[in-house]
Amino acid sequence: MEELSSKTAFVIPVFGGIPVGESVVVTWIIMAALTIASMVFVQGLRVENVGKKQLALEAGIGFLRDFFQDLLGEEGAGYIPYLITVAIYIGIANLIGLLGFTPPTKDINVTAGLAICSIAVIEYAGFHRKGLKGWLKSFAEPIPLITPINILEIFIRPVSLCMRLFGNVLGAFVVMELIKIVCPVALPVPFSCYFDIFDGLIQAYVFVFLTSLFIKEALE
Repeated sequence: MEELSSKTAFVIPVFGGIPVGESVVVTWIIMAALTIASMVFVQGLRVENVGKKQLALEAGIGFLRDFFQDLLGEEGAGYIPYLITVAIYIGIANLIGLLGFTPPTKDINVTAGLAICSIAVIEYAGFHRKGLKGWLKSFAEPIPLITPINILEIFIRPVSLCMRLFGNVLGAFVVMELIKIVCPVALPVPFSCYFDIFDGLIQAYVFVFLTSLFIKEALE
């Protein structure tokens, strides 16, 4: 039950005290690390005679871009940068437990924020593609009878995305803590490979995969 609550890292002494959660601080660390890494990796990019650093960067970004390109097609190309950003953030957030930090995705406020952002992008994609009239009309498809269900989906989808990511990350974190209590020496290593690495990356994949499918559906 203790792990369900987000711990306060520090309090900003203004307006009676503004608590800053541990998940927010870890997210700031991830943002700073990604910003610095971006500045380092994009220095000295060339068209010809490229180095190993540039080849590795192009291979990684190219793989993610092609993955989402196959899912969304040309009409959804504008949403690929958002999906790549979310995939990288969630992947690192889930793996950061290996460095001794508490994964920010263990905080339901973080996963809820990610889900709300994704749903906003999904609905914007449909609105931008179809216009106001077409977007409103899509709620009555395929038959007007299911309009209430289609409207409910706007609220159901973020809850589904939020709880799936939050539940899996929290469950993995709690299981790992229990294993460390029972046998803190050797046993946690293979379980950490699964819960912290494999499962963490799978959850990042599932989140952006479902988001891309919802965007594709909104564009059709």
